[in-house]
Amino acid sequence: MEHIIKQHLEEHLSVASQIESLKAQIQSIAQTLIQALKDHKTIFWCGNGGSASDSQHLAGELIGRFVGDRKPLKSIALNADSAVMTCIVNDYGYEHIFSRQVEGLGTKGDVLIGITTSGNSQNVLNAYQTANEIGMNTIGLLGKGGGKAASLVQQSIIVPSNTTARIQEMHILIGHILCDLIEEGLHLKA
Repeated sequence: MEHIIKQHLEEHLSVASQIESLKAQIQSIAQTLIQALKDHKTIFWCGNGGSASDSQHLAGELIGRFVGDRKPLKSIALNADSAVMTCIVNDYGYEHIFSRQVEGLGTKGDVLIGITTSGNSQNVLNAYQTANEIGMNTIGLLGKGGGKAASLVQQSIIVPSNTTARIQEMHILIGHILCDLIEEGLHLKA
């Protein structure tokens, strides 16, 4: 048992130590998010499985709060409404679960952040395509080299790992950094 614990900790620390090399991308994405919020735009999140949970978590950090009390920020996880999702899946198919919502809710200047460890989730790829057609800002929190998503987004952070668990751990770390940078950039910290 101890060797498994040690292995996970060593892998986590190894990947986490490489995140500093992504700080330029993190800062650039934070600026995009800050500007969108200053312009009264919405940040949309989407993902599958653990990435769906991360989407809801990070949307909650923005519409609720991250560090201190402040006004809510416009942020929605597209994978949080089970009635909408099951309607779309039933009528259009799972690959359209996010793109249909982006088409209905998104406007030019909004932001779509897709979280996908492989970069190849078809429903996220379709959402990027729709968001790009609308004129939204598209951002990928990716892994495993970025997959097909890397060429569809305007900005991305590709975690340097092929291990899903490590990628997910870094996505939530990066998401928390972005939330902190947003609050700082909007001068919302107490």
